[in-house]
Amino acid sequence: MNAGWESKRCDMVEIDGSLGEGGGQIIRTSLSLSALTNTPFLIANIRSRRPKPGLRAQHLSAARAMQEIAGAHLEGDEIGSEKIIFEPGAVRGGIFRFDIGTAGATSLVLEALLPPLLYADSGSRISLRGGTHVPISPPFHFIRDVFLPFLSELSIQVKTSIKTYGFYPKGGGEIEAEVAALGARPLDRVEFPENKAIWAVRGISAVANLPLSIAERQKQAALAALKGLTPTIEVDTRSVSSPGTGTFLFLKAEGGACRAGFSSIGVRGKRAETVGSEAASALLEYWRRPGCVDPLLADQIVIYMALSRGRSSLTTTAITPHLLTNLAVIEKFLHNGYHVEGQTGSPGKVTIDGVGFT
Repeated sequence: MNAGWESKRCDMVEIDGSLGEGGGQIIRTSLSLSALTNTPFLIANIRSRRPKPGLRAQHLSAARAMQEIAGAHLEGDEIGSEKIIFEPGAVRGGIFRFDIGTAGATSLVLEALLPPLLYADSGSRISLRGGTHVPISPPFHFIRDVFLPFLSELSIQVKTSIKTYGFYPKGGGEIEAEVAALGARPLDRVEFPENKAIWAVRGISAVANLPLSIAERQKQAALAALKGLTPTIEVDTRSVSSPGTGTFLFLKAEGGACRAGFSSIGVRGKRAETVGSEAASALLEYWRRPGCVDPLLADQIVIYMALSRGRSSLTTTAITPHLLTNLAVIEKFLHNGYHVEGQTGSPGKVTIDGVGFT
């Protein structure tokens, strides 16, 4: 450690990395809002309750990527580090290429980079290499088909494409994103309806370097589970390009302003039928519960609700520890108010007072 490690600027935000669910979202949200608001932060106890505490490759990649786009001073950036200091400079747009080096989720790194890049001095083009469809992370198709359509309703222009698919453990996938700068305008407030409808379900069942029959089995299991839900259920099967082997099934529920996506990833020893039924079961649980936004999307969009002008609200089918932790971290940087109705694990409503950031 260098001599400046313990020094603190008077405006530095200090965050306990074991806050709430104590995961990597604390790091990513802190990086986003630090770069966006030009506020330095210190995080200690990073992922301290996890089997492998400290920074992993995915978190380290997000920190170094943010360091580059924000011209930041970064300390503690090494695998296993349980403490980092991040002091941002001015965010700049441009052409960037980042390689996680493992099957770490490219979607989560992109999620961290988007808010500051939207307010950069110019548009950006990003290439991210790593995992595109890996466990416990939103797959590329969720970002493209659920998350980005929500952003487009706020007049946020982000286009994504996938060049190569990356599965655990080999990784090696690559996605690209084009981000248009917003300029000096605040985001409009967000308000979702209380009730949802599902008019159609569309999805994709895919394999990489495995027989296409596996994708077909995944599809048939999903269709059997969803039978009778809606007249329109369409799932495409395909083989995709990847340096490794892997399978996934992704389902999108279509129905008005409410947005939801569900996925399951194949791993060695997991039957294709299980992959298909897992994603379908998650969609059915969403349908049976009150609320509009699926739990994963709720977690992703609260930062935009906090940046918008006026009071925004959403209902979700499950209040998750991830969501509550994210709201607490956002408040540390934006000093916005928020209110959560509902218990953890149950349907609920989130209301956020936006700061009208420009």
